[in-house]
Amino acid sequence: MSTIDGGPDKRYVRQRVAQGSGILDLFERASLTADLRAVEDLLLERSRSRSELITAASIHTVRSGGKRLRAAMALLAAQLGSYQLSNVIHAAASAELIHAASLVHDDLVDQAARRRGRVTVHTRWDNDVALMVGDYFFALAAAEMSLSPDPRIITFYAAAVQTIVEGELSPVMQAEPAETALSQYFYKTGAKTAALFEAACKAGMAAGGGGDAQIAALGRYGFDVGIAFQIVDDVLDFTGDEDTLGKPAGNDLRQGTITLPLIYALESTGSPLLRAVIEQSAADESVIDAAIAEVLSAGGADAAMAEARRYIAQAIGNLDAFPNSLARQSLIDLTEFVVNRES
Repeated sequence: MSTIDGGPDKRYVRQRVAQGSGILDLFERASLTADLRAVEDLLLERSRSRSELITAASIHTVRSGGKRLRAAMALLAAQLGSYQLSNVIHAAASAELIHAASLVHDDLVDQAARRRGRVTVHTRWDNDVALMVGDYFFALAAAEMSLSPDPRIITFYAAAVQTIVEGELSPVMQAEPAETALSQYFYKTGAKTAALFEAACKAGMAAGGGGDAQIAALGRYGFDVGIAFQIVDDVLDFTGDEDTLGKPAGNDLRQGTITLPLIYALESTGSPLLRAVIEQSAADESVIDAAIAEVLSAGGADAAMAEARRYIAQAIGNLDAFPNSLARQSLIDLTEFVVNRES
């Protein structure tokens, strides 16, 4: 496997440090650093195309990075079975390629200018390039999963992609009544975010030779972690800042996106201000700032974090069927990172 542009060790560590020392420490404790670096190199290798434009945009997307949690979860799931990197690396890379494809398309739909502090593909190039690059990543993912030793892996990821698309087209339409809003929110979150976490864990366990019951347990673990991950993302939109998030706080409010902290705050207060922001009838920056303050003072973020921790407890419970091991403990540690992260 060739290295692109040299210096993979230092570049990989710099990328992970940029995402926070917590995840870097976790990867090192789990002895994952070298294997995740191999996944990273594979992603860069696959990004090479006969088209110079696709190559440039694809490498730009891969180097935008992210925490590589989905790949890490696939690797750790495989370690609960019979672990060989050559058997699971394609499943791990597939998860990240699908994630990259969905983000490129998501940014295009939202017309987001930046992702994790970096210019998005459609902003740096144009909408047509972004559409093609997203499609290219989906094609790369399909080719990658076909190299996996267990044919069920293709089924897991194909179902996840279908579910992600359905989730993208199922926004939360209303914040009241709370029962309806919560039903819509958890469906969308499960489809758009948690489905890929679930598939990565199932694929990793399958690549490790796990049986059906083990694969199902890891799938439930991944799904619950994915729900918690998205809830924390939604909370950070109210509690974070542009330096840590790579985008301004309150971005969901500006886009009219209804998330869990907002649903809980509106249920608690019945606030006319929050209703006005949801309806996009009052959305200048001073109103956005006031709405953020109101959600926080109403306990919307705290209530959402409590729900995230409930999902994390469920996720850990799904690991009870597995004996104690470094991989099992690392999966538990990963859940702690998810709920405690700041970006």
